[in-house]
Amino acid sequence: MPGIALFDWPAQDLQTAAINYIHSRQSFASVSAKPADLTLTIKAWLKMRSSDKYLYGLRLESALGHSGKLPIKAYLVEKEASGSSVRWITASDQDPIAETVQAALDDLLSQIETDHLLYRNGQR
Repeated sequence: MPGIALFDWPAQDLQTAAINYIHSRQSFASVSAKPADLTLTIKAWLKMRSSDKYLYGLRLESALGHSGKLPIKAYLVEKEASGSSVRWITASDQDPIAETVQAALDDLLSQIETDHLLYRNGQR
């Protein structure tokens, strides 16, 4: 479909969204992009497909662990959101991408919060 060539999603957008979301959720005592004792690594893939509507898919592969050691646990989250049937400008991507990122981060943090004892005790 026309318009896919105009697709743009800077990595800094996800980093900022993740830091702000995790900070507001208060799952951790502090949140920063700087190295820390407990580190969350997130690898993200955003894809866009089209049929009758544009479909945005986000895959997050994440690992959480103590600095300098192997991760304690890995997480996988995949979410999708539907966009419109036409794309006039790249701004039409923002709402479905934001919806997908929000759903993926909700799922990821819920999984991490369920495992909180693993991280609090420093187990491996």
